[in-house]
Amino acid sequence: MRPVKSDRVVTLGLVQMSCGEKPKENLEKAIGRVRGAARDGAQVVCLQELFRSRYFCQKEDVALFRLAEPIPGPTTQALAKVARDERIVVVASLFEKRADGVYHNTAVLLDVDGKIAGKYRKMHIPDDPLYYEKFYFTPGDLGFRSHPTRHAKIGALVCWDQWFPEGARLTALAGAEILVYPTAIGWLDGQQAAVDESQRDAWETVQRAHAIANGVFVAAVNRVGREGSLTFWGSSFVADPFGRVLARAATDREQTLIVRCDLGRIDEVRTNWPFLRDRRIDAYAPITRRLLDE
Repeated sequence: MRPVKSDRVVTLGLVQMSCGEKPKENLEKAIGRVRGAARDGAQVVCLQELFRSRYFCQKEDVALFRLAEPIPGPTTQALAKVARDERIVVVASLFEKRADGVYHNTAVLLDVDGKIAGKYRKMHIPDDPLYYEKFYFTPGDLGFRSHPTRHAKIGALVCWDQWFPEGARLTALAGAEILVYPTAIGWLDGQQAAVDESQRDAWETVQRAHAIANGVFVAAVNRVGREGSLTFWGSSFVADPFGRVLARAATDREQTLIVRCDLGRIDEVRTNWPFLRDRRIDAYAPITRRLLDE
């Protein structure tokens, strides 16, 4: 399938960074890197999951709810200024305090005018060793959406969502041209190197499959560095609708990827691989059941 250039090219910036103990310093660092990405030509800049803090879900501690903030709130105000100044779209993952006792893991999209173009509350909430997110986050209730912005129609999902084809498919069906996955995923202590590499490979493979199955661009932006008992593996990447990795970050250092995405590829790939055309929507009702043998 030979690429055909179009006039709909969008440049993504993926900010892969390590995080310290102080949220204010993490925010300042992120803002600096977002501005740097804009200077390098990025029109849509994506930050990693819960970038304002270290990944706090490694333990259950009620004191950590103090990290949460409303949306709109201080962080969205700070990032809105950057979006306005640089005329870019910013995708940011935040610990949202919706109401007393109700908290979400939320991705917010800020358009080039600094206004909130949309938000997504993480739907799939893990409860695994060192990922005790069910203690902190109420499952999302906004559904899977596409958010029109100045530069592209973007669907934001968050980390654990990236393993579920249903979320990717529904977001693509809503019109998203780019699926963005802010992420915090890493290796646990004591695992064999071969297991570590297999996990990272599976993580990338399943998201490349989302790009292929839906004919969209997929961008995953992960954190990097050691925090507690986790070593985050970085490897942020962008895949095109053919599943090809256009750029991939390192596993062990901070990095900002700048990636040009020709949105014209979506129509081209979907025309040659018409998966959406050939879906048997009349036969899929059982997918709403947990299992089919009960």
